[in-house]
Amino acid sequence: MHGVSSFLRRHWLMVLLLAGGIALRIVAWLAYQPALLYIDTFRYLGNLTELRPTDLNPLGYTLFLKGLLAFGGFAWVQAVQHLIGVLMALALYRLALRYTDRGWLAALAAAPVLLDAYQLQIEATLMSEIPFQALLVGMVWALLSRGEATWQRSALAGALLAAAVLTRTIGMAIAVPFVLFLLLAYGGWKLWTTRQGRRRVLGRTLAGVAGLALVLFGYMSYYYTQAGQFGLTGASNNVLYGRMATIAECDKLPDDQGLRIMCPDEPLGERKSVDFYTHFQYGSADWPEEPLPDDRDKATLARQFAYRVMLNQPLDVAGAVLYDFGKNFSPFKETFYNDVPVERWQFQTHYPYHDVGTETPQTYHAWTLAYDDQLPHADRDLATFLRSYQLNGGYTWGPLLAAYALFGILGAVGVGKARRSPLRSGAFLATGSALIILAGSAAFEFSWRYQLPALVLLPIGGVLGLAAMFGMGKKPAKGGRRPKMDDYPDDVDTAAVSEFRSRYGDAPLSPLVVVIAAYNEAKGITPVLQNMPTHCGDIPVSTLVVVDGATDGTAEVARAAGAYVCEAPKNRGQGGALRLGYHLAAECGADWVVTTDADGQYDNNELPMLMKPLLDGTADFVTGSRRLGSGKYDSSVRWLGVRVFAWLASILTMQKITDTSFGFRAMPADLASSVTLREPQYQASELLLGVMAKGARVLEVPMTMELRNNGASKKGGSIKYGANYSRVMLGTWLREYVFRGGKRKPYVRRSETSAADERKLA
Repeated sequence: MHGVSSFLRRHWLMVLLLAGGIALRIVAWLAYQPALLYIDTFRYLGNLTELRPTDLNPLGYTLFLKGLLAFGGFAWVQAVQHLIGVLMALALYRLALRYTDRGWLAALAAAPVLLDAYQLQIEATLMSEIPFQALLVGMVWALLSRGEATWQRSALAGALLAAAVLTRTIGMAIAVPFVLFLLLAYGGWKLWTTRQGRRRVLGRTLAGVAGLALVLFGYMSYYYTQAGQFGLTGASNNVLYGRMATIAECDKLPDDQGLRIMCPDEPLGERKSVDFYTHFQYGSADWPEEPLPDDRDKATLARQFAYRVMLNQPLDVAGAVLYDFGKNFSPFKETFYNDVPVERWQFQTHYPYHDVGTETPQTYHAWTLAYDDQLPHADRDLATFLRSYQLNGGYTWGPLLAAYALFGILGAVGVGKARRSPLRSGAFLATGSALIILAGSAAFEFSWRYQLPALVLLPIGGVLGLAAMFGMGKKPAKGGRRPKMDDYPDDVDTAAVSEFRSRYGDAPLSPLVVVIAAYNEAKGITPVLQNMPTHCGDIPVSTLVVVDGATDGTAEVARAAGAYVCEAPKNRGQGGALRLGYHLAAECGADWVVTTDADGQYDNNELPMLMKPLLDGTADFVTGSRRLGSGKYDSSVRWLGVRVFAWLASILTMQKITDTSFGFRAMPADLASSVTLREPQYQASELLLGVMAKGARVLEVPMTMELRNNGASKKGGSIKYGANYSRVMLGTWLREYVFRGGKRKPYVRRSETSAADERKLA
């Protein structure tokens, strides 16, 4: 019961929103059976068998329908689309919680998709919006859910974006913020200053573009086999023509009879809607009535007409697009002059039949009888409730969407505390994608239906922007187990490395780097740094202090003592700080990495003894052992724990180990940065078992360990420490030895591999 009450205290708002959203979807499903059908629905249904890519719409939603209809009818499809709506809300909420601890703020990212009646209505309709929204959420999730995007997740995001394009071609507009995100996110502009950084940025960018391009090229190749040319849809220039026909000043057209034929007969003040010119006039086989020039067909003339209007009237075109773009943020849902009627996207108290020809009812009946064995119908009471809910405030207020957009923009450009926040990148991706979708739609035709993709993107962008501006990013947990870290580099790593680069420039470190993780160690770290050797034999030594979100001035004290300092913007734990230090040292050209603690427990004068086996080539990983040397313990429980865990590690790895948690250790920099490290605390065994699983030769040497010179351990009491240490050791063994089959071949240093390759080439 305590767990349930704790869960409800944190997530109470989302629980209420989720309950309301599910209840509304049940009502919508019961109100309209088997599902709502729109004009476009019959285009999808009519292509289920032949799968013609040359139709007006791409095949994405047709394939979605075909897959679902293999298991049920239209009512089943409607239920799945409602379920997708709920899952999108949960995904957005979980993604927001990835970046902020404030449950109420995260719930604001999910509220619109859960409660907006226009969202519910389109979920009840067999139309492409729902899978399109889901694919966009999937793209954002792939890029943002686990810190900085790897090349694998970038490729996945590109493929999801391509699938969205093949569902609704307007998704192609998102390619612009998508590529900009990959190039510039997480301090990308600063990463370009280093070789390692450039490789990371180019790797993820090329992977993302490849994922997008390969899926689109595969589809276009299928299109080629069917049509003899590459393409995405059979849509001609009718939409662009329709937009330009509403604003064209015919007297400004050149003296070209073909172009003048395309200009509407109505004077400017009496022009009809974009929808009319796009579908009814252009789509009529009897229009134009005048004969066309011999050298051009209707599609060619429509394209030339549209381009000429844009060239002659750029300000009029921009004004029309901006006007339609602004409608998305209107306080009320209404039909603006000459726009698609808003009633099409509103619940009706009866089952709505849209005009699909002279036999509209018969067409509806034929399809619903074929798939659901029933005529389309509405439950009047439930439908009346839904309509009343929708017309009386049950939708996302336009100014609220504008506020989401504003917060997303301000967060993305770095206003307030967002300047150094890792949340900026997410705010840019979500907000930029939403706004470019709205702008792209407005460039052709305004419809309230075209606003719906922004309903899933603008709220999460606004929430991330707001959290970034006001410093409401995720804080470390107080008590309890810290969550595992994402793969390197996550948001914290990226922000810390960017700050380090801006302070020290490129590759400032020596071949041997001593990495020290420090959290609130200002009182005790100075003697450790002052006693650090500047050379180990002939090898220069740099000391890198990774300050793990300290609040006591540790960074300033370490700099004053002559150390390089990398500041993590938040506290994650010793494991996170050390992992950051390993990678930063490797990226800055270090050959060797040594770790020691900030509390003076280890003797820095033993550094040559630690490094000798590495330099002699007799070991790949050298760690001290208090059992082979001498050590002091602050409790008998810790004395026993050292021996128990050494025994357990020896059994698991089939190699004798005497001390698994000794913090004074040395290894090649490429080995340290290649091990999978996700534990924020209790990380010593994860590193040890990780390098052994890679086939590294591990050697223990006698060393000295004293008690701390200042403060107390931050890992908790002996029992808690032992339980968590056991968990990490067993978990690492399962991951590295059981699931990954560790130690399949001996570890070889990267420099040795390069030398061997050079000898082969010679």
